[in-house]
Amino acid sequence: MGTEHGAAGNARQVLEIAGLRHAIGERLLFDGLALSLRAGESIAVTGPSGSGKSTLLSCVLGLIRPDSGSVTVTGTEIAGLRNARLAQLRAQSIGMVFQFGELLPELSPLDNVVLAALLSRRSRRDVRERAQRLLDELGVPQAATSQELSGGERQRTAVARALINEPALLLADEPTGALDAETRDKTAEMLFALPRQYACGLLVVTHDPGIAARADRTLRLAAGTLEQASTRGVE
Repeated sequence: MGTEHGAAGNARQVLEIAGLRHAIGERLLFDGLALSLRAGESIAVTGPSGSGKSTLLSCVLGLIRPDSGSVTVTGTEIAGLRNARLAQLRAQSIGMVFQFGELLPELSPLDNVVLAALLSRRSRRDVRERAQRLLDELGVPQAATSQELSGGERQRTAVARALINEPALLLADEPTGALDAETRDKTAEMLFALPRQYACGLLVVTHDPGIAARADRTLRLAAGTLEQASTRGVE
């Protein structure tokens, strides 16, 4: 972990969404939506409240089955997977960062990260050492419980937890929405450095244009499809 990654254009594809169509009642959220993300690359998806940004992440996680279309994570199309295989794919290939961190407050930052590794049924060997190394790299101080941490430190712990199983794909749902301006900017800087540092793809959904502008590509969800909003250019 912690290895710098090269050009995203030459990297393996970690997420491919094609022809995604999904409706809730009579409301069509996605209408032929498509997206492609490679390791080492970051994409931010923006759009008004209710446009389907969080629903899109739920489709990638397999929590929502779209009406049609395909979602492929690290070469595996998830629609036909049984629950056990889908859970395994999530644990091994996808890391998730939520808006409010969703840590277990009574556990230490270290134990929150270690628990994620143990739940994935990976080898327990050196788990605590790997977890502590991640926390150190992300600047999380030691604490008896995660309640003792600041908002930014809790979010960094959540990022460490998402990275502990070395996922190919990292998802973030409004990851800075609950932070003050200074902490938001520091957290965003750290978050968008992860794809190259850890050789993963990063997909962030956010309503904040300042956060979205840090991504390699910014896409806007409108009328059921993703439109190119801006690009920083990937080396």
